[in-house]
This record gives sequence, C-alpha cells and structure tokens, in this order.
Amino acid sequence: MLVEEIIPANPATSSKALTTRQIFSLLQIRNTTKTLFQIHSQIIINGFSQKNYIHAKLLAFYVTSGYLINAHKVFEKTENPSTAIWNQMIRGHARSETPEKSVYLYKQMIDKETEPDEYTYSFLLSVCARCGLFREGEQVHGRVLASGYCSNVFIRTNLMNLYLMSGGECGVGCARLLFDDMPARSVVSWNSLLKGYVKRGDIDGARKIFDEMPHRNVVSWTTMISGCAQNGKSRQSLSLFNEMRRARVGLDQVALVAALSACAEIGDLKLGKWIHSYVEENFSVGREPVLVSLNNALIHMYASCGEIEEAYGVFRKMQRRNTVSWTSMITGFAKQGYAQEALVFFEWMQSSGVNGARPDELTFLGVLSACSHGGFVDEGRQFFECMNQNWGIKPRIEHYGCMVDLFSRAGLMDEAFSLVQNMPIKPNDAVLGSLLLGCRIHNNAELASQVAQKLVAEIDPEQAAGYLALLANVYAAAKRWQDVAAVRQKMIKMGVRKPPGQSWVQINGVLHDFVAGDSTYKQASLIYKTLGEITMQAMQEGYKPDISELFLGIEE
Repeated sequence: MLVEEIIPANPATSSKALTTRQIFSLLQIRNTTKTLFQIHSQIIINGFSQKNYIHAKLLAFYVTSGYLINAHKVFEKTENPSTAIWNQMIRGHARSETPEKSVYLYKQMIDKETEPDEYTYSFLLSVCARCGLFREGEQVHGRVLASGYCSNVFIRTNLMNLYLMSGGECGVGCARLLFDDMPARSVVSWNSLLKGYVKRGDIDGARKIFDEMPHRNVVSWTTMISGCAQNGKSRQSLSLFNEMRRARVGLDQVALVAALSACAEIGDLKLGKWIHSYVEENFSVGREPVLVSLNNALIHMYASCGEIEEAYGVFRKMQRRNTVSWTSMITGFAKQGYAQEALVFFEWMQSSGVNGARPDELTFLGVLSACSHGGFVDEGRQFFECMNQNWGIKPRIEHYGCMVDLFSRAGLMDEAFSLVQNMPIKPNDAVLGSLLLGCRIHNNAELASQVAQKLVAEIDPEQAAGYLALLANVYAAAKRWQDVAAVRQKMIKMGVRKPPGQSWVQINGVLHDFVAGDSTYKQASLIYKTLGEITMQAMQEGYKPDISELFLGIEE
C-alpha cells in the first residue's frame, strides 16, 4: 500500500502526535526504497522537517540503504542537529568509500558544541583503526578518557583495534593493557586481540589467547586457522580445522580457503577433496555464491597435489575468474611439467578480451618457470622482454632467477653469468644457486668456483653448506679431488653440515616424516631393505649409480 493511501496529505482530523506515530510505524515497516522516499515526502508535507528524532530515524534508514547523498540533503536542512543525527552521518561515512569524512564531521560537531556520546566515539575509532589514522585516533582516545566512556566495551574494542593497527611491540602492548582492564569482554574483543597477535606473527601467543577464550565464533576459528596457514604451520592449521568441524561450527568460505592453502602446502589431497565436496554441497548460486578466492584455492590445492585435470575442472566451471585464477593454472602446469600447456594457457589469458584478467608479476613468474622447465629459451627471452615493454611490469629478483635457471639448464652458461653480472638488482642466493646448479649439470668447474666463493662470502653459514656440497659435486665430476678435499676442510672449519633431505607421505590420513640417514623410524629396517631390493632390480635393468656424489658423506 502506498504511503499516500495511509497518511492524508492534509490531515485535518489527525493530531500531529498521531501522525508522528504513523510515520514512525511506517519507517519501521518500510520495505522498498520507493516507500522510504514517500515517507520522506510525508515528513516534509506534515511539517516535521525540524524534528530531530524523526530525522535521526530517517537518516538511519538512508545510511543503511546506502543513500548517503539523500542523507546529506536531510542533514544540511536540519537546524541544530542533535547528537543522534551527527552520529548517523559519521556512521554513514564510516561505511562508505570516504571514511575520512567521518573525522571531518566529528570536528564540525565539536565546533558546533554538540556533545559526542559513546556511539560517536565508537564509530569514529572504528574509522581511525581501519584507515590508519593513528594520530587522530589518539586524540579521540584522550576525549574518551575525559568523557568517562572508557569502560564501554565497544569503545574499548575499537581502541584495541587502533593500537593493534599501529603495529609493533608497543601497539600490541597497549592493546593488551586495554583488553586486560576491560570490565566485560565480548567475543569481538577476544577476536580483535587474537587478530593482533596473528598479524604480528606470534602464533604461539595467538594460540594461548584462543585456548583461553570462553566462547569462540566462526571468526575466532578462521583467524587461527588462517594465521597458522600463513605462518608455515600447515599441520597445526589443519588440526584446528578438524577441531572446528568436530565442534560443529559452521565452516565459512574464508576458513575453507585457509584450510585448502594448508592442504596444498603438505599435499593433503584427501582433505582437499572433502572440502571440494563440501563446497559443492553447501555453496551454490542459489544459496551463497562461491567466492572467486575459494575456487582459486581449490585450483591451487589440486595443482600442488599433482591433480592438474581436477584443477582445470574447477577453473572451467568458474563463472568469474581473476588474475589469480589464471596464474594458479599457469603455475600449476609449470610445476607439474606441462610447460607447453602453461604457455598455451597464458596465450588464452591474453586473448580473453575485456572480461579477461591482466597478467601480473606472479603470472610472468609462472610463465618463465614453464619456459625454464620446458627448455623454451627463445620464448623465455621474449616473455622476459615483454614484461616491461608491453605490460609495464618491472622484473623482480625472482624473474631474473628464472632466466638464470633457464639459461643454465640449457647450457648457456656464459649468457647466464652475463645476466647475473649485469642485472640491476644484487643477485641473491637463489639466483647464484641456479647458476651453480647449471655448472653442476654442465661440468663447468671454473665458473662454479667463482660463483661458490661469492655465495659463501655473502650468505649465512648454515645456508652455505648446501651450496658448498654442490660445488664439491662439480669438482668430483671433474675429478678434481684436491678441490673436493679443500671444500670438505672448509665445511669442517666453518662448522657446517649439508642439511639432510626430508620427505613425507600420507597413509590412511596420517602424515609420516622421513629424514635422510634417520634409522630411528620404527619401520626403518623394512624401508631400507625394500630400497635395497629396488636398487638391485634397477641395476639389473641397466641402471648405473652416479658415484661422483658418494663423497657427500662429508657432513657425517
């Protein structure tokens, strides 16, 4: 029913008090934007343009509906706006694309000598925390202390967010003090502190907070799972994810993205497939659309676990794709040895038109990696040159590393060394390591000696061990046994050992770790017996072991 049918334009028989109640009732039950505009018209017609309590309600609905321009028109025509009206405008801008305008409105509010309340400070501190306005936030903190609102749980939580945003030991310390002094804490307060510790990288501290929480919601679990996954604690991340499932907490898409990232890291294909099934059963266009980031995480998980066809199946069904979607497929093809397919995919990406995605630094990293593994030297040169010329992407150290690896694998050692010598960025251990590996493949002992000396002089001794062992391999292949002995003596003098190789395998949902030379594993004797049988069978088939690397026992 239209508003005109409910409220007469010139209510001769209705009192203004009754009309006020009608307008309030209509504001409560309004169900369309058109209805809201009609109610606004009735407010003007019935002479309630300067009723602050009606305007506050009207502004609240305009702000909630995203009609900030309309809200401003109402605000500008209001004489002596009340605190509630100022609050609605500050709240509106806090949620808009111009959150800084909230601070400007607050300053105007103070100039007009309107007294802020707890809602004013809560909205304002939220803006300062999200926009990095730390100095302004500190000033608001001073006003909060002077006004006596510091015990308010919402204000104190937003103050915590402000100091956590500032970062560093001091920021976390201030937030912790605010938290410890809170007379009452909400789950939002706990989650804010938890996020602060995760952002700082203190996962152990975050886990302690998580375990102390009296109540946890989906945000608590997701923050902890994501934090572990992003800080190299993939197993702990998946352990928490399984706890979350057992606790029957609704799995949101952010938690699933984090879990899939951990699955990709440790190769847990079984759990990754379960998550995929869960996504298909619980998220769809008819219910909650699947986030692009979740589909990207599925692609990355399948590609990392070697299931490249499954990854492509997810990609093909995606209604929306972004740069990460394409890059995940290109990188997945490259890592699994499908170099030609990676380059075809890159061509497809470039020809996908206006609805396609623009290649970025990571895309070219995947493309150059594919060229390196596939031996596509000319294509690699072309893509490396077009990065800056065609796409305006300045090559990073990782891109130079790919090119050095490409040239080294192809035996173009002079070109690889020239690139290292002339690159505008100081080469790191990965770049020099690629060059050294090329020397090992192509038995270039002289160049290997130069590269290794540079490496050992510039990197940490523990890192140097692996490169020194690689140098010794080069010398051994060239039968330069005195140089092999010299490398061994250098390693002994430095007190370093070549780090043992590690691997793991998943059996019946349980991950088993293996370290080279470790005889403490309960089935070690059976493993070594089986390995011996496989080696014997391989030798009978014509395999000849490379004894040039037998000296690698130097770390023992």
